[in-house]
Amino acid sequence: MLKSKFSYLLLYYIILSCNLLNGQTVRKINDKHIVNQQERMVFKQWDKNKFTPQKGFLGLNPQYWLTWGLHPNYPKVDHRPLSAGGPQTLRMGMLLAMKESTENYKLHSDTLRSTSLTEIYNYAPQVISADPLWNLYYKNELSPLMEDHIDHLKGIPEELKKNLIAKGVLDWYIQEFESLRQRLTLAHQSYLDRGSRILSYHRILQDYQLLRSNWNAKVQYQGKYLLLAKKIDVSPNSLSLHLPAIPLGQTDIQIANKILTRLYAK
Repeated sequence: MLKSKFSYLLLYYIILSCNLLNGQTVRKINDKHIVNQQERMVFKQWDKNKFTPQKGFLGLNPQYWLTWGLHPNYPKVDHRPLSAGGPQTLRMGMLLAMKESTENYKLHSDTLRSTSLTEIYNYAPQVISADPLWNLYYKNELSPLMEDHIDHLKGIPEELKKNLIAKGVLDWYIQEFESLRQRLTLAHQSYLDRGSRILSYHRILQDYQLLRSNWNAKVQYQGKYLLLAKKIDVSPNSLSLHLPAIPLGQTDIQIANKILTRLYAK
């Protein structure tokens, strides 16, 4: 009895398992209309003649009018994403246009960067040490104006030094020299374009050369003056020996009598 019950239960589970397996199987639906729509929407060549259902004999197919009657223009338009005017083609075209615009913006940014660096090089005072014209010429010519301590009376005799100080020539030279030094400092520290900076150096150099020539002329003049002063005796006694005797003063009557005497004597 128990064996028969167990056999029935086993048979029942086997039949139930078979039904479950049959229920899980998927039947593929092969609808040509759906297949044509999928192909022409994705990858196949556009063909408006493959739209189904078709009109039929004398356009009397009711399925055609039920399907396409409300959308008469749908079969006439290419709806593929990769068609000439499809959304995917337009998106790819937009991507290419955006890529080209990005490259143009990058090129413009690089141009602005190069221009900015050039302007910084032209204007910034921090790059003066790298200027070739300054290093090759003006730095050497204007070196006295950049020294912290300079002896303007170096190589001049002591007597001539005292004379230059007493006459105020040294004070004049120091004032003009410091003025040129300040101008050179401003040209170094100011934000100027390279052309204006070089012109400033040139004007300062011209003024410095003129100042040096005037200074040398004044030093030579004072030296000659001291040399002549040593050769000529300028004491009061020596002057009285060389000067002619000054006649005594005469009255107007004496001068008139003298003139009349000379007149009648002729």
